[in-house]
Amino acid sequence: MAELMQSFFTLDSFDLRGKTVFLRLDINSPMNPMNGEILGGSRFKSHVDTINSLMDSKVVIVAHQSRPGKEDFTTLEKHAAYMKRVLGRDVKFVDALFGKVVNESVKSMKAGEILMLENTRFYSEETEIPANDIEAMESSHIVRNLEPLMDYYVIDAFPAIHRAQTTLVGFRRVKPNIAGRLIEKEITMLDRFKSGKEHPKLAILAGSKIDDSIAVSKNFLDRGIVDSILVGGVVANAFLWASGKKIGKKNTEFIIKNNKDHESLLKQCAEILQKHGDKVIMPVDFILNPSGRRIPIEDEVPDDELLADIGVDSIVLFTQHIKEARAIFMNGPMGMYEMPAYSSGTFEVLNAISRSRALRIAGGGHTLSAMEKLGMLNRIDHASTGGGALISYLSGETMPVLQALSESRALFNGN
Repeated sequence: MAELMQSFFTLDSFDLRGKTVFLRLDINSPMNPMNGEILGGSRFKSHVDTINSLMDSKVVIVAHQSRPGKEDFTTLEKHAAYMKRVLGRDVKFVDALFGKVVNESVKSMKAGEILMLENTRFYSEETEIPANDIEAMESSHIVRNLEPLMDYYVIDAFPAIHRAQTTLVGFRRVKPNIAGRLIEKEITMLDRFKSGKEHPKLAILAGSKIDDSIAVSKNFLDRGIVDSILVGGVVANAFLWASGKKIGKKNTEFIIKNNKDHESLLKQCAEILQKHGDKVIMPVDFILNPSGRRIPIEDEVPDDELLADIGVDSIVLFTQHIKEARAIFMNGPMGMYEMPAYSSGTFEVLNAISRSRALRIAGGGHTLSAMEKLGMLNRIDHASTGGGALISYLSGETMPVLQALSESRALFNGN
């Protein structure tokens, strides 16, 4: 088990049979704007092991959906119905987070029953209390009303571990906080990649969010976590631009438009290349959009074309690195993979990963979507549920939920 996990309570730390367990999940999901139906069930399925481990407990689910002002900011009534289908067990919905109806519903529960409360973000106390003001959280209506109803507070919301909101960190001093199976698995697998002795260790960082990938690249290389990094997509464009390569007007404009701090990001890329240049593996050719023409990296990129995919020589180069690796982490596609004409790079890289015998971990919505299309999700060791949380954790940032779990363990240890 990962060393970090030893500082948390887990579901095996207590006898939870017959106990009232409040369970903070992350089932925040894409929803159809036309009818409000939930479009993807991956977040629900990721929590099944935790809920099944609480088969003999009274389980009260606490969760959120979206945020105020968004089209999909809505009640959790349909989430309860969806969870019922996923579990094959009844899940009762209560349209409040606290108050008389919640008190009565929880107190009347029997072991094995499941209750889901209303969207936590319907209540301003969830998001508006400052992250470092634990006293204000403990004085909130949410904590003061719910704490007397529970025996334990289980947190399984891995995609939200980088947030310090009331239902994520506000109960840590009032009741034992316990890590659920998903958090246990995520931390164990990610730490296995970061700390494992398998080498060569390879990170594949691509896609369009260059700030995330640059932060991870810096942390991985400065700390010697990986032996090399393959870059693709807009991430590769940023590193190429920072290296002095002229990548064409359309490609530079895309980076500028989508990154207000692009100058700082390019400076970070240049610093990484100066310090670790031999460990950053960039594409050697590309496929252009809209012409579909292949262009080697030595050639000048036309101002009216996008670098839409890696070319065949890059695929061969990347595949060789993947074949030699003994541990691989991938986040982000190689290019505009949604369009068949520009999907080869992404799919060939994923194929190479699926054939590898290395420890293989993948994260990011686009990466997992592409793997699902190819039927590859069951051919890797771990598909991370985290988005921003995954990147923040791998970047070495402080994780408020993990800190709260450690603090609660220290406070309640043995009691």
